Amino acid sequence: MVVDQWADEEVDRVFQALADATRRDIMARVVERGQSVSALAQDYDMSFAAVQKHVAVLERATLVTKERRGREQIVHGNVDAVRRASHLLGEYEKIWQLRAQQIDVLLAEG
Repeated sequence: MVVDQWADEEVDRVFQALADATRRDIMARVVERGQSVSALAQDYDMSFAAVQKHVAVLERATLVTKERRGREQIVHGNVDAVRRASHLLGEYEKIWQLRAQQIDVLLAEG
């Protein structure tokens, strides 16, 4: 199963990072195209440092990478990490679908 391919800590970091609305918004923006931390910070009602911290959480979860261009850091979404998370959720969905089918069988027999 896919869960076995990720260490528990990796799974925890990914889903904890995505549990925050600001970080999900940052992900949506940088998956579309890379943006500087400065450009990201302009669209939020928080300090530059707070946006940097959100980006750092996403980076620790491997959901984004940063590239230095001169004085700026460009944040890019890591599509492979997003695919892995999506695949993991798909595996959980398969488990629940199988359980629902088993319940249907039991109800039909009853």
